[in-house]
Amino acid sequence: MSSMSEAERQLRLLYAQALQEHLAGGGEATLRRAYELGRKAVADGLGVLDLAAVYTGAAAASMRNADSDGNAVEKAEAMHGFLIESLSPFEITHRSFREANAALYRLNEILEEETKRIAHMLHDDATQLLAAVHIALADLASELPSDLGNRIQEIRGHLDQIEAQLRDLSHDLRPTLLDDLGLLPALEFLAEGITKRTGVAIVVEGSTDGRLPPSIETALYRIVQEGLVNATRHARAGRAMVQVTRGPRSIRCAVRDNGIGFDVQATQTDKNRHSLGLVAIRERVNALGGALQINSSAQRGTELLVTIPLED
Repeated sequence: MSSMSEAERQLRLLYAQALQEHLAGGGEATLRRAYELGRKAVADGLGVLDLAAVYTGAAAASMRNADSDGNAVEKAEAMHGFLIESLSPFEITHRSFREANAALYRLNEILEEETKRIAHMLHDDATQLLAAVHIALADLASELPSDLGNRIQEIRGHLDQIEAQLRDLSHDLRPTLLDDLGLLPALEFLAEGITKRTGVAIVVEGSTDGRLPPSIETALYRIVQEGLVNATRHARAGRAMVQVTRGPRSIRCAVRDNGIGFDVQATQTDKNRHSLGLVAIRERVNALGGALQINSSAQRGTELLVTIPLED
């Protein structure tokens, strides 16, 4: 191993010592130490492979005299038990992560349903109410003198602006196209709206070969939305491309821009620079068992690659 951290170096010493004591008949006490050493490895940010390397070194040292002692089988069984106990914290952490991920996925679904309800309410109920107000004002204007009728027309003009803003807000929350026609039409509509507001040229291409599961359509829409917001608001891009490709067992989505780029590793490791948008993207991808790759560098733009598995 070319570079060993201080945490791993200390763990190796403690692990080898505890394993030797366990093989000498430490019993439950040394098994508890194995579990605590596993917890320490997790807390220090070490992975399963790191702990496996630590175990391999300690086990090799412990087995050197196994044949001469005539108890190789007993030693192997004891070492196996020690290893399993030290790996237990990793299993617990992994299980907790899966449970938290499942809870986050359910929370996202609840939030999306609520967002859909609000968007449809703005699009349908508010629009119907404004239409009723328009009709009432038109009737009123016909009964008033011309100067007052002109004032009514001005008020109706303001109502038209409110209606347009509510429609835009509804589409920003969740476009009805996503539910009615699917991902590609919704992404095209999203790109058109962003281009009108920002002037950034956005091209959407590819195919989904039919409808995708609603959870995947929603996740990909939100990921592209966040990616394009980053491209226009932070990356100062002049153009962007969204590409969707469906394979036999997965759906791939790429968002590319020609913006100023950023240091991906620094953003992921520096808490002060951590982007909530990237966190949200990563969590959505993880919730669906997908993979996320971000490629970016200064003055060369950013590429966001997402792969989501599809059930057979």
